[in-house]
Amino acid sequence: MKGFCFLLGDYGGQMEIKQGYAYHIKDEYFTTAKDEHLMKNKEDGNYRPTMYCIKDNKYDIYWMIPISSQYDKYADIKNQLLQKGKKCNGIVLGEFDGKKAAFLIQNMFPVTLKYIDHIHTKNGNPVPVNKKLQGIIKKNTKSLIAISERGVKVTFTDIIRLRNKLI
Repeated sequence: MKGFCFLLGDYGGQMEIKQGYAYHIKDEYFTTAKDEHLMKNKEDGNYRPTMYCIKDNKYDIYWMIPISSQYDKYADIKNQLLQKGKKCNGIVLGEFDGKKAAFLIQNMFPVTLKYIDHIHTKNGNPVPVNKKLQGIIKKNTKSLIAISERGVKVTFTDIIRLRNKLI
């Protein structure tokens, strides 16, 4: 697994990808995936949720990680799990777009390039994710994918079924 995603533009039908940014997904993906555990794509006509993107070169897919503004809710969930002595690699707390945010690796799902709609921007500029936070998210994502490949359910969606459907 290498890199993160940044959609730079369309070059003769090809999109150039760079690391460290977030995106929105086309509605078509959610219709095609048919997974009741996927977070809904839009709410009240807005693009939601924003997804952090990690490229998986092994399968030529992208792992999309929802970013939630409900920081306190997910901080409480994470703290409850930690207090019980459990690991919580599925929720990474940090900042995105100048606000506290929860990166929900537990809700990740795979897509191909054709399902990425557009990059998340603020005032017309792509919004990066902090480099240190990128490392933590990538490490936890890689870990949860490896556990899922061993047949253990650690994400809400069946990421291996969805991945196999795409490749």
